[in-house]
Amino acid sequence: MITVTRLNGTRVTVNALLIETVEETPDTIITLTTGKKFVVTEKTPEVIGLTQAYFAKIGLARTAVELQ
Repeated sequence: MITVTRLNGTRVTVNALLIETVEETPDTIITLTTGKKFVVTEKTPEVIGLTQAYFAKIGLARTAVELQ
């Protein structure tokens, strides 16, 4: 799970495993595989960094390296 900030300043925790796309238009929009969308203040590289850190924390990053 990653915690990001909505445009109104509230914090929301998102299941990083469900993230399908992250796009800037110019606001950053996180779209989940469920179709739910979140418009957040973080930029795409920050969302990617949070997601990568979460994957490493739960052991998914290590698994991806071993599979290659």
